[in-house]
Amino acid sequence: MRRNMTEEEKQKRIKVREFLKQNPISSPDDLNTFFKDMMKVMIEEFYQGELGYTKYNYRNKESNNSRNGYSSKKLKSSAGEIEVNVPRDRNGEYEPQVVKKYQNTIGQDLEAKIISMYAKGMTTSDIESHIEEIYGYQVSDSFITRITDKILPLVKEWQTRPLEAAYPIVFMDAIHYYVRSEGQIVKKAVYIAIGISSSGEKDVIGMWVGENESAKFWLSKLNELKSRGVEDILIACVDGLTGFSNAIEAVYPQTQIQQCIIHQIRSSTQFVSYKDIKALIADLKLVYKAATEENALLNLELFDEKWGKKYPKIAISWKNNWPRLSTYFKYPQEIRTLIYTTNTIEGYNRQLRKVTKNKSVFPTDDSLLKMLYLATQDITKKWTSRQRDWGQMISQFQIYFEGRI
Repeated sequence: MRRNMTEEEKQKRIKVREFLKQNPISSPDDLNTFFKDMMKVMIEEFYQGELGYTKYNYRNKESNNSRNGYSSKKLKSSAGEIEVNVPRDRNGEYEPQVVKKYQNTIGQDLEAKIISMYAKGMTTSDIESHIEEIYGYQVSDSFITRITDKILPLVKEWQTRPLEAAYPIVFMDAIHYYVRSEGQIVKKAVYIAIGISSSGEKDVIGMWVGENESAKFWLSKLNELKSRGVEDILIACVDGLTGFSNAIEAVYPQTQIQQCIIHQIRSSTQFVSYKDIKALIADLKLVYKAATEENALLNLELFDEKWGKKYPKIAISWKNNWPRLSTYFKYPQEIRTLIYTTNTIEGYNRQLRKVTKNKSVFPTDDSLLKMLYLATQDITKKWTSRQRDWGQMISQFQIYFEGRI
């Protein structure tokens, strides 16, 4: 059943019709102009209401203050740029509320669009061009920076949020970017930790910008994780960074460390001749894909006999790192598949690179962190399901790590 209009609604419709008679609409541009004009009228009417007295009302106003002309102000909106007249008063007491003194956008739509474009990896110049093309007005680099800087408090809050007391698995790795620092372009490492919770869900539990990857920096961030509530990590999956294992053991002495097999293979085959690479990797596969640790060690000896004279350092490296490379042999196939590489975190890193590929150099650490944080929010929206076969895996963890989870 149709609702009857109130008298106030009828009067509003009459005003709109009168406005349209004076300003007929015959094209999309006319419609946009209409919206801008209506918005201008409404804002200026709000200003008049906020003052509390009309222009010529000398007798009835409850103030000794009086008007003092107008100042012009340009506002950015999704309909385009709007110029409004802001009233002034003699005593300088008037503080606009509907559109505040230093506010230059109407609503949050423009800010949300700029932040969304920034999150998708668009450069500030791309955003400038896009805004001008779509909305018909220009925005500056500094304007875009001011908008995106509004998320920095959210980033700091996200970086310090409380975490779970125990994580069955934590993947740790670093991704590198170039950032301007004191007039120079330097390579910075973004340290990332992805945890898999006891419910089987993964989450980015840490992301920090620092100097080139080092065990010392990781040590400080592991202490930070502990201060945020992480009392225990069952298995830490890491690359082959020198001193990384010592840093983990200093904070979490009971944690088992699984060094990434793929990183070990890359390191081992760095200087292998192209004609040998295929056969050599096939023989290495017999080592890390073995059914048991005993078979793996036997195959490593056979590998050394075959390739040791030509590439002596490969077998030596595997034997030296074996305590950290062989952790996964203790577990059933489901857990092995998950932990013997850092594929989980490398997949996340690939998605970050897609977003940041248009930025060869970031102007500051904060600009890099802002973009990675926004990209992370987009990426993790899709992390809605727990790990495959998690029910079986958590049962195994509860037996292997009795009383810790």
